[in-house]
Amino acid sequence: MQADDQGQIRIWGRANSVNVQKVLWCLRELDLSYQRIDAGMAFGRNHDPDYLAMNPNGRVPTLVDGDFVLWESNSIMRYLVLAYGKGSPVYPAHPRARAAVDRWLDWTLSTLQPVDRPVFWALVRTPVEKRDMLAIQKDADAEAMQWRIVEDQLASRRFVEGDDFTIADIALGAYARRWFGVEGIRKPRFPHLERWFAQFAERPGFKQFIAPPMS
Repeated sequence: MQADDQGQIRIWGRANSVNVQKVLWCLRELDLSYQRIDAGMAFGRNHDPDYLAMNPNGRVPTLVDGDFVLWESNSIMRYLVLAYGKGSPVYPAHPRARAAVDRWLDWTLSTLQPVDRPVFWALVRTPVEKRDMLAIQKDADAEAMQWRIVEDQLASRRFVEGDDFTIADIALGAYARRWFGVEGIRKPRFPHLERWFAQFAERPGFKQFIAPPMS
């Protein structure tokens, strides 16, 4: 744990938000201390004037590091590694390697999250009696098409971008937990994805923030 981060990092956001979970996992990988403040959904606060002054999107997470404020989960992970990682391989320094990691961070939010959300909400946050299983299966098939891209990427790699675990694995891994965790739909077998997932399932940050029951 680094002495200069003691007590100054605050994360606003509820613990069951996948985007908050990514940031908390990253903090654990870097062994950084922080304070988390509940916000969003049942906790409210994210539409209060003081919160919107920090994050005009009104979403979570928001990072406050001393007098510095940052929102968007993947940007927060990048910042944490650059500010406190001191050469950590989770965000490589070489421009090409870093760009490859950044590509997956962007893809996760632009492409994977939109197809994950309807499946997750329908099977985790919607009462059984209100679920349209035909529609949910159609959404799951669309999500599976995107996971096929990751499956093919992992056919020749230990982690998403090579031998080292990076924040791209954190971003994708948080959503993979949701994909593997939802039940009641048909899902294709992705052996490379399963092997990759098993490699980090015992990491402390994953076990603490990602593995608990979904809600």
